[in-house]
Amino acid sequence: MRHIPGIDVRTYVGKEILPVAGELSGLRLSVFRDWPYLYEGDRAYEEDYLAAYAASPRSVCVVARDETGRAVGASTGMPLADEGEAFRRPFIEGGIVPGDVFYFGESVLLAPWRGRGIGHAFFDAREAHARASGPFRWTAFCSVRREPGDPRKPANYHRNDAFWLGRGYTPAIDLSCTLSWKEIGADAATPHVLDFWMRELDRDPA
Repeated sequence: MRHIPGIDVRTYVGKEILPVAGELSGLRLSVFRDWPYLYEGDRAYEEDYLAAYAASPRSVCVVARDETGRAVGASTGMPLADEGEAFRRPFIEGGIVPGDVFYFGESVLLAPWRGRGIGHAFFDAREAHARASGPFRWTAFCSVRREPGDPRKPANYHRNDAFWLGRGYTPAIDLSCTLSWKEIGADAATPHVLDFWMRELDRDPA
């Protein structure tokens, strides 16, 4: 585990996730309100979402805490075979066996703590957990697709593509899923396309 001054990074597995679900749901609600997700969720749904992770014995949640013990970021993952049908189906249709994939749910990090290496720590910990949890061939995650000219995009927004490419991930051609959520200020949930990124999991990292 890489050392980050002033930050404690800790890994929770399976049922260990339940005691921290409340504070993690708050992080998701805060970070996902921003571009590109613009997500208007509710705490009850978020806690149910994290409870589903806790129900998978090989799930993982990596939490970053500051010197006061406050959670400032978190990252999740579970075997794709344990994920919902909306996530499994694109892989099955693409000829990829879900049992070969460890899926990374999300990484959320409060803005003041970005750029300190915590994102790398999240990937390091989840990839290490995937190696230790079974003979997975791939790790994967998805990101929401937005139109380049969307007027809601902040002028200072920078995509994470360079970071992901630097970690060895590449866009999975023709592999996407559709999820619905309510955007801020909207009257109802609308569908959103999310594109998958993948990398082959090295069994013996340098």
